[in-house]
This record gives sequence, C-alpha cells and structure tokens, in this order.
Amino acid sequence: MKRVLVLCSLLVVGGLSMTLAGLQAPAGLNPAALAVTKIEKVKDNLYIITGAGVTPIEAFAGGNTAVLVTDAGVVVVDTKLPGWGPVLLEKIKTVTNKPVTTIINTHAHSDHTGGNEAFGTNVESIVQEHTKANMVRMDEFKGEKAKFLPKKTYKDKLAIGAGKDRIELYHFGAGHTSGDTFVVFPAQRVMHVGDMFAWKALPYIDPANGGSAIEHPKTLAKALAAIKDVDTIIAGHLPLMTLNDLRVYADFSRDFSEWAQAQMKAGKTVDEAAAAYKVPAKYTGYTASVNGQWGSAKDNTQVVYDELKKK
Repeated sequence: MKRVLVLCSLLVVGGLSMTLAGLQAPAGLNPAALAVTKIEKVKDNLYIITGAGVTPIEAFAGGNTAVLVTDAGVVVVDTKLPGWGPVLLEKIKTVTNKPVTTIINTHAHSDHTGGNEAFGTNVESIVQEHTKANMVRMDEFKGEKAKFLPKKTYKDKLAIGAGKDRIELYHFGAGHTSGDTFVVFPAQRVMHVGDMFAWKALPYIDPANGGSAIEHPKTLAKALAAIKDVDTIIAGHLPLMTLNDLRVYADFSRDFSEWAQAQMKAGKTVDEAAAAYKVPAKYTGYTASVNGQWGSAKDNTQVVYDELKKK
C-alpha cells in the first residue's frame, strides 16, 4: 500500500532504531521491524513469514508472506517491501534447503511485491493479468528492473502443482485493486487473501489501480461462495484468521458500502457522512481505520461517492 511506504519513509527519517543483540539488519531495514519478522508453521509444509501487522514497526516489513515447500521447490506468496527479499530467503533457509522456484503476488502494491527482485529472473512469477498491468506502471519494475516483472499471468483461475503441492489461484473481480488473487492451498485447507482482508477495519481501496469500494464486498462474497474447503485464512496484515473471520469481514465491508451509497442518495456530503459513521456494535474489535492512517471512513466514503458519480 502506498501509505505504508510513506510511513516507512517517516520511520527512517525519524531515526527510529533499536540495538538488538546478535541481529544485523540488511542495509536500509529497520532492526526492530526485522525482529518481528518470524517464520511460523501453519500446516504441513506451509509456513507464514510474519512481521506484517498494523503497528508502525510491523508495517515497516510489508504484507504477510506464505511459503509452501513442495517436492519441486519453494513457492512464495508475496515478498514484502523493497529490500526484504534477502530476509525472506534467510527465513526460508531455516525450514528447507530447497530453492525458491515460484513467486505469486496477490496484488501489485510494493508491500507485497517489493522483494521480488531478490529471487532473480529464473523463478516463475505468477500474477493475475490486471496485477501485471498495474506492476508495469510501478517505478520498482521500470528500466533495468522490468526483468523482474511476472512471467506468467492468468485471468480467472489457474492451478499449479498436484496432490499435496497443488495451489489454486482465483480472481473474482475488483476490490482492493483490479487484480486481487485468492491463493488456495487445498491440501492444507488454507487461503491467502492478501489485502482483500488486510485488517479488521474499513478496507483500503486503491482506485488508481482499479480498486472498488462497491465491488469489494461483492468480490469477497463470490470468493466465499466458490471456495469451501478452507479453514485457515492468511490475511494481508493480521495474524492467522478463520474462514468465519473472512465471512464477518465481508459482511462488514458490505454494510459500509451500502451505508455509504445510502448517504449519497440522501444528499449528504462526504464530510457529513464520514463524520456520522460509527462502526456497528456487532463488529466487535473492528475500527474505521488503522492507526488513523489506512481505510478511514472519509476515504472509503469518497471512493463510493466517486464510483456512483461515474454510473
């Protein structure tokens, strides 16, 4: 997310640092953020590299990374912020000596694609076709770095591997961006949803990259209707969640989208509507925004209004 990158810059400029015994952060990386980046087992042969929470330190690492150790090699889903690729490689080495053969990015944002280049040009990289189009416009993949753009794309569905190593990729429509991928590990009953479910707060919608606040809950509903045999969710910036957590989040997003549309029809301005918004009491633990930075009621209301004006 672009605002995560702004936060990271502020942390660096502010000189936030910690001396951690025996820990040397790679150049440009905050050692405190590095300390919270851990590799943890999710299910058989499947791991998550954390350090992607919502506190300033955790946000400095980037999105949650999934690691599947297959017979043929390692598949990595999302590579955190620029500079974190070497950290991911070191974490992966603690659980397997197999090489990384495949990278999957759930969407284009730098906190999920920034480490791609550390894996070289020989890995197979896969994204939804709209995500590649979004990545082409990014500074991180221009000029000499264009060689790190994904080599393979899909439109609606793609499966790779077989048996316990099978991975299924699904795209159900616009949401956080135009090219969000739901990554399913059937044998492990786990799904990585990227920032379609980033946190327990209003979503961060990126219209510049095709995101839609109106379609976001509809896309989540399609995913929930199509994908059944999953019990664990890897979210963009949260600890491990359940399938029911995802259902609740989809309802939360739908309720807000419908509320914002009703506010516009009632003639309320964006500021008037946003000022009146309260998180419904039934959504325990939910907030309107994360640290006052991402997914605010005003931002989301503005996106809904802008979309309705185009119809």
